[in-house]
Amino acid sequence: MRTADELVPPPGWSRRSLAELCLSISTGPTQRAEDKGRTRADGGTPLVLPRDLRGRRIVTVEDAAAVPVIPWDRARTLAKYELAEGDVLLTRTGTVGRCALVTGEHVGWLFHPNLVRLRLPEAGPVGAAYLAAYLSATAAQEWIRDRTSGSVIPSLSIRTLGELPVLLPPAAEQAAIGATLAALDDKIQAHNEIARATRAYRGVLADALMNGVLSAEP
Repeated sequence: MRTADELVPPPGWSRRSLAELCLSISTGPTQRAEDKGRTRADGGTPLVLPRDLRGRRIVTVEDAAAVPVIPWDRARTLAKYELAEGDVLLTRTGTVGRCALVTGEHVGWLFHPNLVRLRLPEAGPVGAAYLAAYLSATAAQEWIRDRTSGSVIPSLSIRTLGELPVLLPPAAEQAAIGATLAALDDKIQAHNEIARATRAYRGVLADALMNGVLSAEP
């Protein structure tokens, strides 16, 4: 499989570097010792962790009260790190290259320093849904993997990430590609939520049946 820099743009397509397409490429704020161990139950601004990037979406822990937070007083100084709808997050250490499109659900959240936030201009040449789909495609993932350094903890620098070549179809086709794949990702997420709820129900039902609280007989 060819990597992103080996792909030849089809007629009518163009090639731009990721840095050219983004308004900013930034990592999350450095965590302080006093930030760690706090959750929504303590109050604060929620924090997206690398583990939350699944299926090109942000999927946090099932118990909302257990979501990690940054204390309110410190979070007020970190406004430039708040997420906006249409941002794209990417893991830059560990399992490098997992990405997620930020939707309205996570607007105003902060993000972990091991994540990179890609912010696009409002009327730029690339749409957020298309970019998230492109970054998760095989060619881009191979490119990222080839440039990831570190034998103990793999990592990717912002400078290197900015060099990633992005193939851009015409605006209408780009929008169609992004919308089609985003719709599929939404369906995958919905099915995952159903499976998660079913597992939880199964556990409760099993306990009730085994304790004689409920009977399995009609």
